[in-house]
Amino acid sequence: MNKFRAFRAFTLVVSVFVSVLTAGAATPKTIAEFQAAAAKSGQSLTLPEYPLSPEQIKSQADQAIKRAETELGKLTAEDPTRLTFANTFVAYDAITARVGETYQIIATVAESALDQAMRDTANETTVRLQEWSVGLDYRQDIYQALKAVADAKPKLDAQSQRLVDEQMRAYRRAGLGLSPTERSEVERLRKVLAAMNTQFAININEARAPLDFTAEELAGVPQSFLDSPGVKQPDGRYRVMANITWHHQAIAESADNADVRRKVLTARYNLARDKNTPLLSKLVALRADIARRLGYASWADYQTETRMAKNGLTAAKFEADLVAGLQPKFDAEMEQLRQLKAAHTGKADAKLELSDIAYYTNRLKKEKYSVDTEALRVYFPYQATLEGMFAIYQKIFGLKFTEVQAPYTWAPGIQLYMVADADTGTPIGAFYLDMFPRDGKFNHFACFPQKVGGVMADGKYDLPVAALLCNFPAPSADKPSLLKHSDVETLFHEFGHVMHGMLSRSRFVAQTGFAVPQDFVEAPSQMLEYWVWDKAVLDTFAADYRDPSKKIPAATIDAMVAARQATQGYFTRRQLAIGSLDLALHTLTADEAWMADIVKIVNETTERVTIATPADTFWGAYIGHLAGYDAGYYSYMWAEVIAADMASVFKASPKGFLDEQVGRRLRNEIYGAGNTRDVADSVEVFLGRPRSMQPFLEDVGIKQ
Repeated sequence: MNKFRAFRAFTLVVSVFVSVLTAGAATPKTIAEFQAAAAKSGQSLTLPEYPLSPEQIKSQADQAIKRAETELGKLTAEDPTRLTFANTFVAYDAITARVGETYQIIATVAESALDQAMRDTANETTVRLQEWSVGLDYRQDIYQALKAVADAKPKLDAQSQRLVDEQMRAYRRAGLGLSPTERSEVERLRKVLAAMNTQFAININEARAPLDFTAEELAGVPQSFLDSPGVKQPDGRYRVMANITWHHQAIAESADNADVRRKVLTARYNLARDKNTPLLSKLVALRADIARRLGYASWADYQTETRMAKNGLTAAKFEADLVAGLQPKFDAEMEQLRQLKAAHTGKADAKLELSDIAYYTNRLKKEKYSVDTEALRVYFPYQATLEGMFAIYQKIFGLKFTEVQAPYTWAPGIQLYMVADADTGTPIGAFYLDMFPRDGKFNHFACFPQKVGGVMADGKYDLPVAALLCNFPAPSADKPSLLKHSDVETLFHEFGHVMHGMLSRSRFVAQTGFAVPQDFVEAPSQMLEYWVWDKAVLDTFAADYRDPSKKIPAATIDAMVAARQATQGYFTRRQLAIGSLDLALHTLTADEAWMADIVKIVNETTERVTIATPADTFWGAYIGHLAGYDAGYYSYMWAEVIAADMASVFKASPKGFLDEQVGRRLRNEIYGAGNTRDVADSVEVFLGRPRSMQPFLEDVGIKQ
């Protein structure tokens, strides 16, 4: 039985809400019943097979590569006169998708397995799979077969032609137009790059920063934190793990002792510094060199070519324009916080430090807006919040989620849910939940696709499977897991990625789910963050777990919105700082990159855009996005502007954020369309008008 079932009594209203929303066709109850229903509709629902030992990890990868090589051999052995779109491009999409599934499964093991040997082997194996995948781009036999069909210009529908065009562009971007010697060198460098990216992530995941403090030193820190599992030590002191986000946040927001806040922030901003500083320097130089060899001025130009921004200059200008536009609001916010510090410390000339921001922001919310983020936790017990979110997403998207017994879980407490259409009962996909921290686990919040939907070689549509890995506060012996409002926002965001993976529908895996341009992929999830600021939405699930009849007062929600806007300039500028330092590193030419002082670039850019980091720290070593999202962090703000625009459609609709009609349009035109067409077109179809930055500016608190 789920360990949170004891708290179901507090979610009666939510449960009734769910039953009303999902009334429709009978829904299967077991995995076998879901699989049978999928088969009747010409689909396949197969769950990932997770390896149980290091040997099985290696074996799975070996078998995946061997199977793919056999199938690719058949593709390239085909009589040139009999080559078609179906036996080249479609076949290649299906073949590589199966290896991609193996990679995703093993990558999840690397981030979540209980055993260190499993994680180490999985990390090593993902590097090998990445190298094999990079090698595909340089297989002349495959390239020539696909090129022959592309050159013949067969008459194709728009979706199929898009697959052809993007695959041939990928070959050009891989260097297939280069001389054999240069092409071979680019291939080698890309494999080195893939391995270095993985190592950068490993170093972050393995970074630890335990700091022990006395109860006196932690004055102001919520008792809920002090009572959390693993915090109280045998010697009576309390251990803060600076590498665990919610630990860091608890100290940053609530510790009255400025020195304690500074120590924890400094430890966090030095995580993985020794290993990742030299590694990042090499990564920046290597990326610039690869870009030069491929004919691009910079890595940013190379990376953004396939995105909405199209080039590094456009991305950098977007960041710079927002930085400038937010300057007056940012300055006003920083002065307001500085004055709070001056009043609190009795020092009129007090200087605001980075380690003060969260603390005085929290005081501002309490003193000026009467918003106590810690006190609000009682309204968000984890299980009721999860089920409330489920109810909302089921309502607006026309879905039904059913929990089933997972045939295998990689750790205690993992849950498995099946997703079906509420009206027809037709299965749509499945997702796992891994929601609480443990040693060795990925320590942030993210959706990990396990299988991406698409038509396989047998003609059946293989349904998607996703896993949500989070690190919410675990329940204690006498109290449920209580979320902060910001945790609820994170939950709605990350589950939005799950919905993106579930609802996207394309014949081709290469156009499904997260295959959209990287500077758009966050937008559908960022949009769903707006739900948790709306009273009508919150009233469907947010209730005091001690007395479910008590809802969050309207005045409190209004104050929460006002408090958020009061500090939105800083939050946005912090996001812009990461995006700006990312682009500053990746708009360097190859010659500049080899000589660059990356610590200086990162720290000076950070200070220019937001506020200086503590002396002798380098937070760039712990920004995981710099390996995998490189030259792409601007995408968060780019997508945020689009997200605000899309959310405004719900806001203006008759039923607001619970409007099913708008929800179905979102499901079909944004999630469903995936990358089958230009996402700019998809957004405007959903909006029913051209895009606008106005909703975003209003949300930040800038009135035009």
